[in-house]
Amino acid sequence: MKFTNFKAALAAGVFALASGTAAFAAETLKWAHVYEEGSSYHQVALWAADEIKSRTDGRVEIQVFPASSLGKEVEINEGLGLGSVDIIYTGPSFVERYYGPIAISDYPFIMRDYDHWLSYRGSDLFAELSEGYHDATGNQVLGLVYYGQRHVTSNKPILAPADMEGLKIRVPNSPLMLMFPNAVGANPTPMAFSEVYLALQQGVVDAQENPLPTIKFKKFYEVQSNINLTGHILNSLLTIASDDALARVGDDEAVLREVLDAAALKASEEIRQSEEDLVSWFEEQGIAVNVVDKKPFQDAVLPMLTGDGVPYTMDHFKRLGEL
Repeated sequence: MKFTNFKAALAAGVFALASGTAAFAAETLKWAHVYEEGSSYHQVALWAADEIKSRTDGRVEIQVFPASSLGKEVEINEGLGLGSVDIIYTGPSFVERYYGPIAISDYPFIMRDYDHWLSYRGSDLFAELSEGYHDATGNQVLGLVYYGQRHVTSNKPILAPADMEGLKIRVPNSPLMLMFPNAVGANPTPMAFSEVYLALQQGVVDAQENPLPTIKFKKFYEVQSNINLTGHILNSLLTIASDDALARVGDDEAVLREVLDAAALKASEEIRQSEEDLVSWFEEQGIAVNVVDKKPFQDAVLPMLTGDGVPYTMDHFKRLGEL
């Protein structure tokens, strides 16, 4: 009887030790971004975290940090290399400083529409550019997320390029975001995303540009009376993870990749639907939503898209146009 009790105790101890080892081996990844908790980007990231935890039986846990809580966009990009974050959402415009060609999709008027974007998302071109970014940084692109068409908000109607001359407009702190305002004679003012509302409210800048869902989430319509549907950039986000993070999850890397790609498409579909619904919502709030003839704006930008200084090749430009 004593020997039986000893065996039972030993078995229990081995089980406890194994359980403790499993708990200790669980890998926790930090996913950082700059978007609000109520945004589709954050909500879908939480969905992905739950899905990954479930599908790996708790071996991989993801903590999601929204609203610049682990740093602004430049800082979280740097954090991938430092190991302070493991996964991020970031715009191609920020990634441009590490590997220029992958930013091609965010250049003004280079994407025709959502269907063109979907074609690019699944293309050999996007796969090649993602591999080029990996070679340059040691970080891997695991998803492309539709961010929406960027429109200019202001306190006056903007219907032609001349209406933007001298306009002090906030843009993200990245080279490609300067192209559109420079082409139409505006005064681009780089500024962190978290600072924009107050800058508009206090008149530090006259205008800003973002997709309709972002304009709503960040409440820019409270401090701007006009939304001008310039659609000058069809914007994306990249979901990026460091090589180190992927190595740490071991055999669960395939699950991580599959879920993050599915999450990117899930968020994209939500944002696309939101765009379609928001024009009438803004009008109900008393905001003037102005339809814009895009061609004069496109004509102003085109020479810059094919001129010196762009980070992509003309072969990239041609292949993207043919998708």
